[in-house]
Amino acid sequence: MDCLLQGITSTACFIDDLIITGKDDSSHLNSLEQVLEKLSQSGLRCKLEKCQFMQTSVSYLGHRIDADGLHPIKDKVEAIVSAPAPKDASQLRSFLGMVNYYGKFLPNLSQVLAPLHLLLREQHRWNWGAAQNAAFEKCKALLSSAPVLAHFDPSEDLLLECDASPYGLGAVISHRIDGAVRPVAFSSRTLHDAEKNYSQLEKEAIAVVFAVKKFNAYLFGRPFLLASDHKPLLGLLAENKAVPALASGRIQRWALLLSGYNYRMVHRAGASLLCADALSRLPLPDKPATVPKLAELVMLMDHLDDGPVTAAQIRGLTRRDPTLARALHFTQIGWPERVSDDLLPYSKRAAELGAQDGCLLWGARVVVPVGARAALLQVLHQGHAGASRMKTLARGYFWWPGLDSEIENLAKACSDCQELQNAPAPSPMLSWPWPDRPWSRVHIDYAGPVTGKMLLVVVDAHSKWLDVHVVTSATSAVTIQKLRSSFATHGLPDVLVSDNGPNLVSEELSDFLRRNDIQHVRVAPYHPASNGLAERAVQTLKRSLEKQREGSLEDKVARFLLSYRVTPHATTGVAPCELLMERRLCTLLDRARPDLGARVQRKQSQQKEHHDCKARFWTFETDDAVLARDFGANRGRWKPARVVGAAGPASYLCGFDGDDRVVRRHVDHVRGGPEQPRPTGAGVTDGATDAKAAPEPEAAMPAVDEPPNLAAPGDPEIDGSLRRSSRVRRPPERLSYG
Repeated sequence: MDCLLQGITSTACFIDDLIITGKDDSSHLNSLEQVLEKLSQSGLRCKLEKCQFMQTSVSYLGHRIDADGLHPIKDKVEAIVSAPAPKDASQLRSFLGMVNYYGKFLPNLSQVLAPLHLLLREQHRWNWGAAQNAAFEKCKALLSSAPVLAHFDPSEDLLLECDASPYGLGAVISHRIDGAVRPVAFSSRTLHDAEKNYSQLEKEAIAVVFAVKKFNAYLFGRPFLLASDHKPLLGLLAENKAVPALASGRIQRWALLLSGYNYRMVHRAGASLLCADALSRLPLPDKPATVPKLAELVMLMDHLDDGPVTAAQIRGLTRRDPTLARALHFTQIGWPERVSDDLLPYSKRAAELGAQDGCLLWGARVVVPVGARAALLQVLHQGHAGASRMKTLARGYFWWPGLDSEIENLAKACSDCQELQNAPAPSPMLSWPWPDRPWSRVHIDYAGPVTGKMLLVVVDAHSKWLDVHVVTSATSAVTIQKLRSSFATHGLPDVLVSDNGPNLVSEELSDFLRRNDIQHVRVAPYHPASNGLAERAVQTLKRSLEKQREGSLEDKVARFLLSYRVTPHATTGVAPCELLMERRLCTLLDRARPDLGARVQRKQSQQKEHHDCKARFWTFETDDAVLARDFGANRGRWKPARVVGAAGPASYLCGFDGDDRVVRRHVDHVRGGPEQPRPTGAGVTDGATDAKAAPEPEAAMPAVDEPPNLAAPGDPEIDGSLRRSSRVRRPPERLSYG
């Protein structure tokens, strides 16, 4: 109803009791139209005989409401208005104490009470006359007037006072406003004949139960202070006290009822509870015909006291259960065509239901009434079995509508089962994004201790390059020192990922990363898979170190790093060194691969030896007359020339006779002239010539077909000769590698 009527102004609802107000007729009729339209749309109807329209005053929730405000209803203070006149001095003192307790709210109280105080004097005989009766009635009228009863306010503190006398019960609910206690409602009743035989402890306890039930609308769901003048009750019914196992079943039932309220119980001296004490000693003359008993609670407590649930208990509870009693009756005489909603689960199984010894059966399973269900569920769960196992076990013994859901809720509500529950299925894997460049995001973690030392592992997420630093202590200062070393080699990363170790989340390390503009990402605690790249590297490193038996820890780490860095990674398919450094590192495996450069040099040496076995190296001096090949118009014929100078270790500058050209010729293209004939034998010189055989050089310089332009720039003749000689193909007589 609250959800249905929300948003409609000047309207309030308590369960099915609606009140609609308005500051004038127009606003009132507008709100009324909205409420009726909402009810019509939802399929709800109002009974006309129970409705009142356009009223200037209405009774609602125990109050009379009108334009002037809130007024008490006569029934609310009936316990005071209908109280009988005192019969002796003791009853009179109780009445006067009640009046004096609220004296601060009553005007001219001393004058009104003067005739009553005369009866309390020792020398005065008890004589209840007209003056005393008039004062008594006037006091009751003052107590029941509007200034005494405060408006109930859920935001104010609640005080419930209760007391019991040998023949009556009294209770009052009050507000504590600005340090003063303001009563909200009074109540009292006479004890039943059987209740008068209760012990005083039980009488005080039933006063508490009576008060809580009477003011349930005020108390349920709200914290309140419960005051009693019987101190032993604090050991039985206090909010933080367990009920003793030897307590009577009656006390245990009352304690179970009070457990549904949020209260704090305190002890107050009898003089402080004058109002409740007076109401209990001046009770209303009416009394209940019987003492109310809740059969379900009685049977539940009998089960707690006597042991397991038996067929006799289920038979008795079935008779008291309204729904099961009708289902059993219809099973025995036949089911009607239409039944109420609470009987639908049973009517659907009408063909399978049976009766035996006053118990309803569904097949071989007993249909359990409400009062025994909780006890059977506890027996079912005494071994802390799971929901599936409990369902399987229960299906062989008993049933009731909604049994499976109650079993599931029982398993979920068991704190012991939940604390030791297995972990749920893992969440889908979320991979870190692959950085687009090396050393953009690095993951770090510590491995060890290994032989008394720790290993700081640093992994590049792009190339999978691995740095391992051997340290004696894994402190924040050492971590910063080793990270600074890696950063000096590879540069500063953008992101650094680590777990939540104390040395990795310290303020010192955070300050170092902040000063270098590095984002620090901490993975979820106790979830190493979030930093899986570093964790996997640590695992690989540890396995490698365990397999190596020789060398120090540093030697083992170095051998592992070299092998790891040159091996293609399973994720990228490329060696980490190639992605990070764009080159392969040289290892012992490279020694077994043939060297092309050495092969070429060896082949060149063999060719040189074969060429030089018959060769002779000749030298010429300046102005020596020689014959040089002319690769111009003479097509490589020998032509007389004269040596101008040396142009290199194995070439000379020669000028042809009768020609101004100066050309560069290799020593193979120059021979002694007519004046210095070249010897015919290898290594033989003619003493008549100036040409001399020179020692063979270690390596001959390669010659060019034409010398550079040695003449003045722009000389057309020399430039033309150079251009012409460059177009002449080298004669194929002999190849030179000099």
